[in-house]
Amino acid sequence: MRPASLLAAAVGLGLAACAQSTFITEVRGETTVPASLPGGSTELNAFPAISSFAGMDFDQNQDFKNQGLSKSEATSVHVDSLSLQILSPNDADFSFLDNVEFFVRAGDRESRIAWKNDLSRSSPRAPNPTLRLDLADVELQPFVAAPTMSIIIRGKGRTPEREVRLRAVVRLEVESGLL
Repeated sequence: MRPASLLAAAVGLGLAACAQSTFITEVRGETTVPASLPGGSTELNAFPAISSFAGMDFDQNQDFKNQGLSKSEATSVHVDSLSLQILSPNDADFSFLDNVEFFVRAGDRESRIAWKNDLSRSSPRAPNPTLRLDLADVELQPFVAAPTMSIIIRGKGRTPEREVRLRAVVRLEVESGLL
């Protein structure tokens, strides 16, 4: 082989080794919003926490393990989508909410990642409606690489007439590369 051919092959292999790799990981959780007391609704100022969204360690995430990747090796992480679905009762909708927001937290750092406003007027209809939230363009790599990361829901509205069980699904696009 000629030296120029060897150099081109070496450069090609080097670039392939440095190439970015992208995959999607998904975290899911459920929570229940309690019903209002008999005789009327009350203001809803806080959401019950989603336990599977607390203290997440992405070194324990199966998708990271399948990629052979530690959380510190992720070069970029962004929210790909975030949805909130009513699981029960199946004829309920989101009209009891005015707004909902999702935040990511690690240590003393916190950042809003998704939201939806004016839900009492624009709620998707039953059965089992799914709400797709608006996304912030936030780099989550420092949160994912932290010892633990949590996702928190906040919202305002009125307590629903009946208990409402919700499922949240957060899809994260993870990039890695050997640099």
